[in-house]
Amino acid sequence: MRPFKTETAPMLRLAAANIDTDQLIPARFMKEPRKPEGYGRFLLHDLIAEAKLPAPQAGQTVLVARRNFGCGSSREAAVYALADFGFRVVVAPSFGDIFAANCVKNGVVPALISEADAEALIEAAALPVTVDLEARRITAGNLAIDFTIDPIWRTQLLNGFDDIDMTLAEAPAIAAFTERDGVVRGWAVPRR
Repeated sequence: MRPFKTETAPMLRLAAANIDTDQLIPARFMKEPRKPEGYGRFLLHDLIAEAKLPAPQAGQTVLVARRNFGCGSSREAAVYALADFGFRVVVAPSFGDIFAANCVKNGVVPALISEADAEALIEAAALPVTVDLEARRITAGNLAIDFTIDPIWRTQLLNGFDDIDMTLAEAPAIAAFTERDGVVRGWAVPRR
């Protein structure tokens, strides 16, 4: 996974709440192979076709929406569609739990902000936005908004670590524990 430090790009502003994973990528498109074109071409397909939401534009890598973004099923393809289109950050007041975890596993930052801050970003002029994961801050013009993210997820994204990388980073502590535990509970250590 590619490490994430900062991102400056145009922002897709979705003035909608409760955008679920089936709206992010309708189920009928998941029968299509993800490669070589990716699922980005199906992102928000039906909502755009019904003129309920604006279409993402090339170069937009930050998406801001209202509360409960990514609710619904545990469809990882919803995050694939975002990532394949090029989004690196999703900003909202709340996320579906599994959706947020899937974001991190696919290199997308799920940045939590207040509802008032989400409204301010949605209403902001179409300026580039900067997301700084180290500082946990979003800036757009005169707006400066702090966001929250799980500290472990932040570490993963800053370093480009997947779950295995996170475990391997703890290898010395695991080895030390194993050695101490072998002394205390020798009966539990497999014989070689």
